[in-house]
Amino acid sequence: MRVMILGIGNILMSDEGIGVRVVEEFGRRHRLPEGVELIDGGTSGMDMLDSLAGLDHLIVVDAVRSGDPPGTCIRLEDDEVPALFQTRLSPHQLGLSDVLASLKLMDEYPGHIVLLGCEPDSLAVGMGLTPAIEAQIEPLVAGVQAELAAIGVRVE
Repeated sequence: MRVMILGIGNILMSDEGIGVRVVEEFGRRHRLPEGVELIDGGTSGMDMLDSLAGLDHLIVVDAVRSGDPPGTCIRLEDDEVPALFQTRLSPHQLGLSDVLASLKLMDEYPGHIVLLGCEPDSLAVGMGLTPAIEAQIEPLVAGVQAELAAIGVRVE
């Protein structure tokens, strides 16, 4: 089984970097078993194509504009994920949407996709997260662990 945990976002735009910060924290806390990969996708786009091809499970963590109050976490899966990226929060989401579309055309689409997202408070230039979003690192790390447990993956 091939599983990837992918954190995406621009750490130079405050809360837009939440996905990257969550995978960094997850990596500090846990050792992953064989077949599970943790990736800081940053603002990557089509260069992720080979890495995402043929995955059994893809867990994406990102800032997501859902229209909810800042700090609200959401979970989407499978067909809900590409639909979300039709309305982009940032340029990197165009890249992920393009990658997913390309994988579908190549018959290499992940078997299951989950997006764990958080409504940003600020997208201003800056390296730090706002307090409302910083407070969501812990719930999102726990969410990634729960997603892994749901598919039978144990982490140390």
